[in-house]
Amino acid sequence: MSEPLTTPGEGFHPHLHEAPDHSGTPLRSRLHHVRAGALDGDTAQSGGMRRFAAVSGRTVGSEKLWMGQTHVAPSTASSDHHHGESETAIYVVSGHPEFVFLDDSGEEPQEVRLRTSPGDYIFVPPFVPHREENPDPDDEAVVVIARSTQEAIVVNLPRLYALSAADEA
Repeated sequence: MSEPLTTPGEGFHPHLHEAPDHSGTPLRSRLHHVRAGALDGDTAQSGGMRRFAAVSGRTVGSEKLWMGQTHVAPSTASSDHHHGESETAIYVVSGHPEFVFLDDSGEEPQEVRLRTSPGDYIFVPPFVPHREENPDPDDEAVVVIARSTQEAIVVNLPRLYALSAADEA
């Protein structure tokens, strides 16, 4: 940890002879250093939480990946939502967020609550409705998110499960 921090613009190495030709895509010919204070809050949101993009198509030119942070305020739950075709990996940085989904593999569907701690990981498959909750009355929960699509897909839902025809009427 004694190495100095990089400065903006570092990470580019013009002397690589076997690098692919990225002449038409300057964002894809260098490394990008996204500082903690430079996260982009202009991303898809769900009620009860704030998402910040670090790596996305817009911020660094990524084509297949999105990564950022989500903050859930104390005593708060997000809206029910899913992330479309994205696979989502979540790493718990701080707090004890809970992830809630509906398990309909048994006779009766039941809500499942995954209680987490710092250092834990969660995987959310594509199109699986869920919500994040932070039951702590004093401290926000912070997680790092990685998605398999280059932008944050968020589809807010009225419930954790699909509405039947009778519910929609």
